[in-house]
Amino acid sequence: MQALLHLQLTADDLTLRATTEADLPALAATLPDDVELNPALPGADGDPRLDRTARIYQQYWRNRADSRPGTWTLPFVVLRDGRILGEQTLEAREFGRLRTVETASWLVTGARGQGIGKRMRRAVLALAFDHLGALVAETEAWHHNTASLGVSRSLGYLPNGVYRHADGDGADDMVRLRLPIEAWREQHGGPAVKIDGLAECRDWLTA
Repeated sequence: MQALLHLQLTADDLTLRATTEADLPALAATLPDDVELNPALPGADGDPRLDRTARIYQQYWRNRADSRPGTWTLPFVVLRDGRILGEQTLEAREFGRLRTVETASWLVTGARGQGIGKRMRRAVLALAFDHLGALVAETEAWHHNTASLGVSRSLGYLPNGVYRHADGDGADDMVRLRLPIEAWREQHGGPAVKIDGLAECRDWLTA
């Protein structure tokens, strides 16, 4: 697993570098208040900012603890000119059998609306489809998260249903989307993504 920390993607002026424990303070400091964190994590009582910081650390270590060959979560810090813009995650369960990945991401407020979300998603999809042998990518977002849904649709994702999901004390609709490899190949002949550090962990990821 240590080899995963050396994985890095380069797409034009964006660098996606595997998140390490040393990145967590900076990520906690830049995380926008509107980014939803896993409510199942214990967090911390009292100060809301301390609570969110605790959840960032807890999620990072839970991902590390739950990862094994073929079942993993890869968070990448997204940087431009050395400045953190957000985080992009790629994850899989039983990848060798299902050949399916999921994505999640967030951006600092000042980096939104510039096409960065689309470019960083495309970078991890290139890793999944072109280098790991994925056949399907899936994602989901709240029905009112037009930015995330817009990125997915612009990349060729297709509708994959709607389901009810707990939201605070109530519930709301979550939209699912799906990108098969055929749609990826049809639409994505753009600039290549440079990938460093993959040889050392490819077998672990694709098991």
